[in-house]
Amino acid sequence: MRFLNSKGLTGSDDLDFEGTWAVLAASLREINTKNPSNLSFEQLYRNAYKLVLKKKGDALYEKVKNFERDWLLNEVQPQILAVLSASLFAGDVGGSAATNANERRVAGERLMKSLKYAWEDHNTGMNMTTDVLMYMDRVYCADNRKPSIFTTSMGQFRDYVLRASIPSYNGMTIATLLFTVILDQIQMERDGDLIDRALIRSCVYMLEGLYETEEEEEDTKLYLTSFEPAFLAASREFYKTEGQSLLRTTDAGTFCKHTKRRIAEESDRCRSTLSPLTLAKINSVIEKEMIKDLIRDVVGLPGSGVQFMLDNDRLEELQMIYDLISKVDPKKEELKSAVSKRIVELGTEINNAAIANSKSQPVKFSNPSTEQPDSEAKTTTERPLNQQTAAAVKWVDDILLLKDKYDNVLDTSFTADQGLQTAFSRSFTDFINNFDRSSEYLSLFFDENMKKGIKGKTENEVDALLDKGITLLRYVQDKDMFERYYKKHLSRRLLMKRSVSMDAERQMISKMKMEVGNSFTQKIESMFKDMAVSEDLSSNYKQHVARLGDPDPRRAELDVTVLTSTMWPLESMGQPYHDGESRPTCIFPPAIDKIKQGFEKFYLDKHSGRQLSWQANMGTADIRAYFPESKGKVKSRELNVSTYAMVILLLFNDLPSGAFITCEEIQAKTNIPMHELTRNLQSLAVAPKTRVLLKEPMSKEVKPSDKFFFNESFYSQFTKIKIGVVMSGNKVEDQDERKETEKKNNDTRGNIIEAAIVRIMKQRKELTHQKLISEVIQQLTSRFLPDVTMVKKRIESLIEREYLDRVEDAERPAYRYLA
Repeated sequence: MRFLNSKGLTGSDDLDFEGTWAVLAASLREINTKNPSNLSFEQLYRNAYKLVLKKKGDALYEKVKNFERDWLLNEVQPQILAVLSASLFAGDVGGSAATNANERRVAGERLMKSLKYAWEDHNTGMNMTTDVLMYMDRVYCADNRKPSIFTTSMGQFRDYVLRASIPSYNGMTIATLLFTVILDQIQMERDGDLIDRALIRSCVYMLEGLYETEEEEEDTKLYLTSFEPAFLAASREFYKTEGQSLLRTTDAGTFCKHTKRRIAEESDRCRSTLSPLTLAKINSVIEKEMIKDLIRDVVGLPGSGVQFMLDNDRLEELQMIYDLISKVDPKKEELKSAVSKRIVELGTEINNAAIANSKSQPVKFSNPSTEQPDSEAKTTTERPLNQQTAAAVKWVDDILLLKDKYDNVLDTSFTADQGLQTAFSRSFTDFINNFDRSSEYLSLFFDENMKKGIKGKTENEVDALLDKGITLLRYVQDKDMFERYYKKHLSRRLLMKRSVSMDAERQMISKMKMEVGNSFTQKIESMFKDMAVSEDLSSNYKQHVARLGDPDPRRAELDVTVLTSTMWPLESMGQPYHDGESRPTCIFPPAIDKIKQGFEKFYLDKHSGRQLSWQANMGTADIRAYFPESKGKVKSRELNVSTYAMVILLLFNDLPSGAFITCEEIQAKTNIPMHELTRNLQSLAVAPKTRVLLKEPMSKEVKPSDKFFFNESFYSQFTKIKIGVVMSGNKVEDQDERKETEKKNNDTRGNIIEAAIVRIMKQRKELTHQKLISEVIQQLTSRFLPDVTMVKKRIESLIEREYLDRVEDAERPAYRYLA
């Protein structure tokens, strides 16, 4: 567009304002009627320019403003009102609730199209008008701080079109009706109908282009001040009603899927139909009405809630409920509570099942022997587990299955959420420590696996199994009780050579050291050291015997394991016996006693000042027995028996054929404790396949008066026969044994608590009672949970023994360390 310079336009002072305005007004009418093709915009600009230059800007501004107002009132507004129909007012004043939804859709689209065209025409016309009045905007409006004519005309469209009242509907404006129409269309879409999204979007553009004030600040957009609150209020009511309805009529999984779909729909609606400005706000509405207010009910829905999902592996539904709760609660308290509760319930069921299984009828007595044929080794079945031991192993297996299940849930559905992982661990800790035999059962689990469970497994499989067991150990609070049981069970494995793999044993010790520290495994490592030293000792002793040149070819070979008494559990070594008494010393046959004395001399010559105490209850022996066969032949068999069984069998060497010896006489000649003697005689005379002795009368029970004969008619197709001791090996303790173990453990705990108190007070010198209790518990929690009463008693004991003293005149009870 070309403009004349101001010099040529100001040469004359004569200016006809009314005539010039008449030309401009006619041109503006042509622009508004979309017929500007014959206009000379250059001439129009000159006319407006002259008026502003001649100080007529104020009059021109008002004339244009009034012209646009009249145009909107007389031309645009009637066109909009003309398209309104009664179906648009259904549900409002004078409306009919029975109005067909399709009629409302058509009528609504007609209104929106009318407003869309009116808005677009008004925008186009005002852009042209602004070009004509550019000088007025730049000079007059800027100097007088008035809004541009375009801004003013936009406000007029807002006031004279959108906010125009609808006749016969008191208080209702075109804008109010437009909002109602858009909301109705959105409701139709929510109900599954198709709507004209582009048309609604055009109307939203219009609302975003209009402001409440002439300053046109972002937060004063008509969309934000008028439509959005109405949309959010309607949505809030809709989702509140829908949420309650879904809760009554659907299951939890369906509820979650529907809610997730609604969130996606609203996100899409804000991007394509409404405005992205509304996205966060509508999400907040859904999150409050359908998640925050209802999630507790959804989680707890009987037959479909979180418990049902967990029990039936509905991982996808659990992930949905996790995603929904994450939107309203970063801590996921409802989900955490529901899952934790279920873990504890299932764990308690496992505990109760273990108690019930341990009280079931024990399995019938079965042959404990393991035999090998003459020609080659024969694979035989393992001895059946004791019923209570089987219950212990099953308890751990069941917990590991539960742990695997919930680890999968955590990783798959809960994205390894740290808060939920902590809650899971706390739940496992709770029910495991509510079971008073958890330490013993876990140790038995390791024991059975080390003896046979890991046989045939790869290194990775063994490592995974040990890791799972260590994970359960992490949950056990009384780790000192576990240590006591583990040492007891380990000692039997080592001494009876029952371990499948010593590498696995050492690997286990290494894992325990990493989990609970060096002090936990110190004695266990010493046990392995004793075994290694004993191997060298036995080898040196055999060389020593060979150098002596003993001419007796039938001399027994001795394989000794020397144990450090302070490092091995006393119960596995047979000490104490009854009520703290020492175990009776076994009377060995002269030939064996001679060998025993020879070893003692050999050992004590190397280690003067030490004392050897022989534990016959822990040993085994390989002996050769001869049984008569047909045609006067004698057949030999190699028997692997306990040391006690060897002592018993050697007594029969001195008896003539057919003679007997009573149980009472055996006990007198051997000094074997009666309960040990009974078990060994049962193995030798009751088990059908290993009956090398005969018993009168024949019964499972052994009485002092029962007679025992050498079974000359014993026959077995195998030359090597292993005769196990009835109920030998590791088993679950009975109530008396359990009480004894707890008593010993409490004594040990008392010493540990005292050591911790002295260690703390030596460093701190003075400390209040409460802080001392707190620090002691904090130091020892990794090993066991100290009882506060026990800590108090130990403090009193230290005061009596003058390790501590009470601080006089202190505000709070306090103690002082006495050097």
